[in-house]
Amino acid sequence: MCPAGTGLGDADEPGEDGDPTVREPRVVFSSLLEDDAEELYDNAPCGYLSTLMDGEIAKVNGTLLGWLGYRREELVGVRRFTDLLTGGGRLYHETHYAPMLRLHGEVRELALDLVAADGRRLPALVTAKVKVGEEGQPLLVRVTVFDARERRAYEQELLAAKREAERERERLAKLTGTLQRTLLPDALPDVDGAELAAHYHVASSDQVGGDFYDVFPLGGDRWGFFLGDVCGKGPEAAVLTSLTRYALRAAAVRDPDPVVVLTTLNTVMLQQRRPGAPRFCTVIFGLLEPDGDGFAVTIAGGGHPPPLVLRAGGEVDFLATPGGQLVGLLPGARFTRARTRLGPGDVVVLYTDGLTEARRADGAMLEEEGLAEAAATMTGKDAPTVVDLLVRLLTDWSQSPSDDTAILAIGNPGAASPEARCST
Repeated sequence: MCPAGTGLGDADEPGEDGDPTVREPRVVFSSLLEDDAEELYDNAPCGYLSTLMDGEIAKVNGTLLGWLGYRREELVGVRRFTDLLTGGGRLYHETHYAPMLRLHGEVRELALDLVAADGRRLPALVTAKVKVGEEGQPLLVRVTVFDARERRAYEQELLAAKREAERERERLAKLTGTLQRTLLPDALPDVDGAELAAHYHVASSDQVGGDFYDVFPLGGDRWGFFLGDVCGKGPEAAVLTSLTRYALRAAAVRDPDPVVVLTTLNTVMLQQRRPGAPRFCTVIFGLLEPDGDGFAVTIAGGGHPPPLVLRAGGEVDFLATPGGQLVGLLPGARFTRARTRLGPGDVVVLYTDGLTEARRADGAMLEEEGLAEAAATMTGKDAPTVVDLLVRLLTDWSQSPSDDTAILAIGNPGAASPEARCST
């Protein structure tokens, strides 16, 4: 036995002040648990009602009456459960609620709107279960109603936030698309005697891609072209891409020698570099000049994958620029030059590493060897067809490419020589 006054002794044991009314707490709690069952039903924290099998309301608790603003005699034996529902709720009752009760004997947490006496709507979650007799015959339906006003308000806030996020995403995608278009040529120019084709894929619709390309006149019959990939994505990449494109164009007008052009670009990028923000790119810059029935191609490479040359006779070569360094990273960066000739039926293809680094589901990359092997089946095709086949190769290899990809093809559509046709 505990000492007197602790409140833990017998129920009739007096406390320190001798008051015999001080009772053991468990006795007090026990008396609270012995509330009248009808009072507990009527004042439960949720709504209760019972209906006959035809839906007539047979019993309803005070909690639900208070929520809806009805008197008991206005509902019991007078109305059906469906009378408390909205028009859409009555339709849902007939198509879902009632069939599920008949089939399973219960329904759980159906979202319905109840209509109060003054016309207000009460969002609710309704759970119902059929009470059956000893022989299994259905007797009545017991319905529990939970007030879902706060939940509905929360859901509406989430829905509004989701819609606003979707609108913001649409605005961002539109802005990104507009900005992206300013960093690429509207259309490829018409180059007399040549055929051009390009493809551009941005891996993320809400990020400005870092790949770029262009073809532009240099006066006379000469044309400049370039394709590259800047470091990063998003606004920072857009700024760098814009700087790179216009610096390349301006440098080429002054001196079209590809090595000189990349050297100038390297100087410009180093001058614009900020501490802690690396700004560099890989790029191929080229010069296209008429040469008899073909074109002379001179390129310089700055750390970029080598262009692919598809010969009309069936050969596939890489136009390598070994030793070419990244542009914008080192003062006095070294760039190397390479030359080739595009005869009738030949195509030169520039691409970014989004093509060669495409990954299959097993993690294997296409790489330059795989690209060359696939390109061997594309020789003799015109530039647009080659680009289409490369795009198909990219999507077949990687269903959802994770990197930006740019492809630029320049072809000589002139008829191939008889020797080339025979060897194809």
